[in-house]
Amino acid sequence: MAAKKFLRYVNGVLNEVFGIQVSAGAGNAGDIVALDDQGRIDSSMMPIGYGSETKSIVASEALAAGDFVNIYDNAGTPTVRKADASGGFAKRAMGFVIGAVANGANATVYYGNLNNQKSALTPGARQYLSATTPGATSDTPPSTAGHIVQVLGNAVAATEILVEIQEPIVLA
Repeated sequence: MAAKKFLRYVNGVLNEVFGIQVSAGAGNAGDIVALDDQGRIDSSMMPIGYGSETKSIVASEALAAGDFVNIYDNAGTPTVRKADASGGFAKRAMGFVIGAVANGANATVYYGNLNNQKSALTPGARQYLSATTPGATSDTPPSTAGHIVQVLGNAVAATEILVEIQEPIVLA
């Protein structure tokens, strides 16, 4: 949803302007804040130490909202891709994305807190990194040799995981 419009008095003239939903930094100083599509203020507008810990990292593939991701070194550049339990330790989950991201675009990677972009979860069920669908979760841990078992957190609602990513175990 596009940000709502406001009137702003500039040099004696009323102008229609959009509120901003994501801050690009000092260039947005003085702009009017607009809530995002979920009715919240984006973490890019919060002071350091408030809100979720995030980092903007370029994606090497398209990511869906809610995907768990792996960060890797791509010729000296930190890059993010879908985490995958069948990919072994090298593709372990390190964070997740809230919004869909196109290949080559910057992804806002969250390192903990609440992933509210999931579906069909069983509240109370432990969530593991999936070995069959990259980026996804499963309430059943992988059991194939060479795959990893990695706890990602616990479902607290049908659409939400309280994320607490743990170190993976490589299966023998």
